[in-house]
Order: sequence, then structure tokens, then C-alpha cells
Amino acid sequence: MATKLSVNINKIATIRNARGGMIPNLVEAAKNIQSYGADGITIHPRSDERHITFKDVYDLKPVVHTEYNIEGYPNERFLKIIEETLPSQATLVPDPPGVLTSNAGWDTLTHFDFLKDVNQKLQSLGVRTSLFIETDNEMISAAAEIGVDRIEFYTGPYANEYDSDKENAIKIFVDSANHANNCGLGINAGHDLSLENLKYFKQNIPDLLEVSIGHALISDALYLGLENAVAMYKGLLA
Repeated sequence: MATKLSVNINKIATIRNARGGMIPNLVEAAKNIQSYGADGITIHPRSDERHITFKDVYDLKPVVHTEYNIEGYPNERFLKIIEETLPSQATLVPDPPGVLTSNAGWDTLTHFDFLKDVNQKLQSLGVRTSLFIETDNEMISAAAEIGVDRIEFYTGPYANEYDSDKENAIKIFVDSANHANNCGLGINAGHDLSLENLKYFKQNIPDLLEVSIGHALISDALYLGLENAVAMYKGLLA
């Protein structure tokens, strides 16, 4: 089974915002990335708009003809964005204000009632739901009880350990992926996946539906070109 590649374009927005103006143009970048073969576009608007602005969310909607995945903390503003843009998928991330990047999954036991309510609202709009989560089978079981369609594994620990002991790094993800499958959850993954570690992750995770990759892919594009970078990541997922 081929795994879908969703390209997170936050970093392109970061470069644009560093100088102001519209260069690089985020909408044109999204169009090109899709034409190069990506299966989706991911964005993660944050409250300080340090990369993706709230205007970007709406500007991108008409041009994303693949899967539109909007990540974020499900506060009132985020839920309003989802309601108004109706993306393919809403990925809920437990990011408090001011964090640099998403580096932890949901505690689905502590936030069970909150997440269940949010999930029901999003699914009633026809939006697929996913929870950013770690390899804790108890948390995964609770995610299934909440009723989300998918989970997205936080793969930072895998990436950190890959160079020193890839067999051990992947082991817990395989176990949790099997558990998620048994719970009826679809599996996505993201965070620090790269040209070096992506193929091994894909080969070992059963029924991996989608990966969301931004930082590494956009960084590789500086050396390889954006079209080549997308093609190389797609090749690893075939």
C-alpha cells in the first residue's frame, strides 16, 4: 500500500514572513507541490501567526485540490476556521501558546471529555479527525473511545534514536501501530521524518496511511529543488 505524502508548508511561510511581502508565494508553492505529486497540503496556523497566517488558511482553500490537512489546538478560533473552510482532515495537536513546535501527544485520558466533544463537532461537519499522539497504548485506546478517525504518531523519538539503534527505535511504534489497527484507528505519522529515516519507518509500520512532512522536505528542497524533493519522498513511500 502506498502511503500518502502531505507536505507541511509552514516553513515556506516562515521564509516569506521574515521579509514581509509575498515572496515566496505560499499559494503558488502549494499549487506546485501538488503538481509535483504530493497527495496533500498540511498547515498549522498558530495564534501568533509566526508562519501560517489566518488569511493563508482561507487563501489556500480554493487551490488545494488534494487533501487539505489543518493542524492545531482546538480552541474557538481553530474550530471556526475548520467550520468555514471544511478541510479534508483536522489534526488536533495539544500545543499551548508560545511553543516552538509540536513535541508531545495528547493525554487522551485527562482530556477525554473535551476531545470527545470537539471530535463530534468536527465529524458533524464531515471533516475527518486525527489526534496527535505518542506510543502509549492506553492513550490510543482512549482515542478510539473518543471516536476519532485516525491518530498521528509523534515520530520525534523515532527520528532521534534512528541513527544509533533503528531496530529499537521502531519497535514501540510497531507495537502501537498494531494496537491502533486493532482499535479500528487509521494511522498517520509526522515530526522529523526525513529522507534518511522515512523508508525504514514505512517498511515497518503496518497500514500507514499518511505522513506529514515539512521541515526536512523544505530543507532538502534548498539543495535538491522542490520538485525533486517531493519526488524523492514520494518514492520512499511507494
